[in-house]
Amino acid sequence: MENKLKSLFHSVFGTSANDIYFAPGRINLIGEHTDYNGGSVFPAAITIGTYGVAKKREDQLIRLYSENFSDLGIIEFSLADLTYRKEDDWTNYPKGMLHYLIEDGYSIDQGMDILFYGNIPNGAGLSSSASIELLTGVILQDLFDLNIQMLDLVLLGKRVENQFIGVNSGIMDQFAIGMGKKDHAILLDTNTLKYELVPAVFGEHVIAIMNTNKRRELADSKYNERRAECEQALKDLQTVLPINSLGELTEEQFEQHKQVISDDTLIKRAKHAVTENQRTIKAKKALVENDLQTFGQLLNASHASLKEDYEVTGVELDTLVSAAQVQPGVLGARMTGAGFGGCGIALVKETNLDEFIEQVGQTYQEEIGYSADFYIANIDDGARKLYNEE
Repeated sequence: MENKLKSLFHSVFGTSANDIYFAPGRINLIGEHTDYNGGSVFPAAITIGTYGVAKKREDQLIRLYSENFSDLGIIEFSLADLTYRKEDDWTNYPKGMLHYLIEDGYSIDQGMDILFYGNIPNGAGLSSSASIELLTGVILQDLFDLNIQMLDLVLLGKRVENQFIGVNSGIMDQFAIGMGKKDHAILLDTNTLKYELVPAVFGEHVIAIMNTNKRRELADSKYNERRAECEQALKDLQTVLPINSLGELTEEQFEQHKQVISDDTLIKRAKHAVTENQRTIKAKKALVENDLQTFGQLLNASHASLKEDYEVTGVELDTLVSAAQVQPGVLGARMTGAGFGGCGIALVKETNLDEFIEQVGQTYQEEIGYSADFYIANIDDGARKLYNEE
């Protein structure tokens, strides 16, 4: 992989570079649509991700190229003009990182050539945009010897997403990608950013990622609508409870006070936020105790809540997940990511994996009319420079 990327860099930019970097994608094991509700999430970095090859230039020019969007060629802009432009497409993510680092006083005084190559399926919901952001962050940190902590790069990535790109997303994606650790998931309290690394070792089971191959564009989805609904439910609850977020509520407290929420739909949205947050805590306990049966049941319960109460799944994800849940050797399955397409995950016994892929794939093809893709997700370290390690 490293030699192939270096060779590609040379053919694209006409110069050689030796420094290679990697930022993983992420899966969220459980805890969906809880991050902007002040709850906990339970993501993990994975071995699928984005590679970068980078070299400083002597001038002020930034030249970016992605092998995934090779038809767009090299996209160029100057260090002196780091404004968002729709026509600059995917390069707005690295451009945003540059923009805010410089705005925050970090010294980046030369241009650079960067080649990107990702093996995250486009639009699959494994967080390719946050992977690009954190990859750019570690590249800039290394090239310019920036004295910046990974957590600050994580927060910067969220700022790019929210303010530069204009997507009202939470902190989970960048946090998992920046702070990931091999064979561990991260139980993250999105309210306080307190986190815990939890061993995520599945024994004779593996995490299978199931890609619907239905593109989901977060900025165009109903994501912002759901967020607004939860904010309204919170306002209603705040008339009788001294809380700052739905994530502060236990299930019992919610049931006692839900009648003050003004609308049945809003009650369902808030119910999901509260119960899903509690599932993250139960999931941590299950993994610590190596109770994979309970962990699998929590995956199933999460999907049911996302389907019935939060209504963010859709026919493609529901078809994949329901087919997965009845296969031999499967302990549980759910959608992962924002929904409306994208991916599901299933906890599958490794010896059943081939049959699982064949049966679920066949059901999906018959019911949806096109094929799903399947990947195995090994849990990996966070964004970093590669030192001939892979």
